[in-house]
Amino acid sequence: MTDDGRTAWIDALRAPQGERLLDELAREAIEPSNELRVITRFRARYDADLVATALAQVKLRARARSKFSHADRMLFTAAGLEQASSERMAAHHARRYASFTRMADLCSGIGGDLIGLARERAVTAVDSDEVHSRLGAVNAAVNGVSANVTSICADVRDISLADIPAVFIDPARRNADRRFRAGASDPPLDWCWSLAERGTSVGVKAAPGLPVDLVPAGWEVEFVSEGRELKESVLWSPSLATTARRATLLPSGDSIAGGGGGAHLPVRDPGNFLLDPDPAVTRAGLVEELGELLADRFGACWKIDDRVAFISSNVALETEFGRPLCIEASLPWNLKRVKQALSTLDVGSVDIRKRGSAVDVDEIQRRLKLDGQRAVTLVLTRLRDRPWAFVCSAVAAADVRP
Repeated sequence: MTDDGRTAWIDALRAPQGERLLDELAREAIEPSNELRVITRFRARYDADLVATALAQVKLRARARSKFSHADRMLFTAAGLEQASSERMAAHHARRYASFTRMADLCSGIGGDLIGLARERAVTAVDSDEVHSRLGAVNAAVNGVSANVTSICADVRDISLADIPAVFIDPARRNADRRFRAGASDPPLDWCWSLAERGTSVGVKAAPGLPVDLVPAGWEVEFVSEGRELKESVLWSPSLATTARRATLLPSGDSIAGGGGGAHLPVRDPGNFLLDPDPAVTRAGLVEELGELLADRFGACWKIDDRVAFISSNVALETEFGRPLCIEASLPWNLKRVKQALSTLDVGSVDIRKRGSAVDVDEIQRRLKLDGQRAVTLVLTRLRDRPWAFVCSAVAAADVRP
């Protein structure tokens, strides 16, 4: 791998002086109010460029702790950290490749997926960016998997994959200037599909907003959320697919599969409770499948509108795949009437959730002007194709069926 100077900072930080500086900066309580004083103090003993580089790395390491258990020893770029899969995500991806002893990680970046994939198999890591290719190798070593990693700095389209049985691809979805439109990437998805057509087992990490009609027939589209935040979609080629659609929750790994169109929930007026499905379930189009699973456990449940993902029931639907809410008031959407209902219920603050509603949440928050004592969830949605509002509270333990 040639070095035109872009990777010199990596060598500088890994040298004894650089590692010592990183350790010292990590022990500092650096805030915006004292950052300049800290920099000035360290420049008295270290090269100014090295101090700036190390300080940037300390900040990136702090951000990376939510993704990596060894973040304080790894090296990052801001763009590489943003796109990198967390350890939890990488472990989830790696489970699909349990039957493979070797594979390739294409567009491997700073090594988020590489680390997880290389724990159980030999991995050829390919990235066209020399900085990220180098960082991927460094971070693999920090995480104890370098013996299973071969790093190549090249465009993934220029290397031979003839003897590689499986690949995981995390194509770039933005360049230095802007984020690509939904469905666009580098390399393009059509190139990813072509690998599967040659017989390679393929997984592709994509944005959660990917238009699913771009995905070829026979592929599985999996939507993954963590802490009720939709993180990604993953596209699995026919040899790795187990269903048409899947919604997966991390860190538990629990999932719902389906997409065959067989599930159907009736539409009825709301009962005593609502269930707000996890965004992975909603994005995967598996609300009906979730409703059928809940009906088997809790009894009858239904949708309140054909076009809205809320599920309703007369019992609290306690599930990891959604947030149950107790309905305290149900009324047609009208700001004045909703304010009256909130006042009657002694509400002082609301968490507004909307689904199927065109209202401006920030504007509604400004106009409510509440002075009560309670905090509730205000759900703005549709009921039988009419704008509707629900005032909801958290489900009490007594409402949950054992």
